[in-house]
Amino acid sequence: MKSLQKRLGLMVAMLLMVTLVSGCRGQLTVTVPLPMLVNNPAAFDDRQIVTQGVVRHFNDPLHYWIEDEQLNRVEIFLHQEIAPYLDESVEVEGQFHFSPNEGRRLTLTRVDQLPGE
Repeated sequence: MKSLQKRLGLMVAMLLMVTLVSGCRGQLTVTVPLPMLVNNPAAFDDRQIVTQGVVRHFNDPLHYWIEDEQLNRVEIFLHQEIAPYLDESVEVEGQFHFSPNEGRRLTLTRVDQLPGE
């Protein structure tokens, strides 16, 4: 009987650990159009997102962003990962951050070039 209780206790403890570890891995990735990110950036702060746009850049200071036809923009980091896609339509995935001082930023985990239109 004690052996059964011990095994059950161990199984419950392991299940609890798996649940906690799974919960700490983060949130689900959400697909968010650029206009939604621009109009309500705080709702997506610190979230893993997917969005699309055309890669643009400015030299002084050097920075890259994606934008849509309405010029909704999100800055993209790391520059060396997005730079090869300059003037291309892309789908990006990454951690989105927003602050009133630094604006809308996405740290890339994935970038894919979209087929030409």
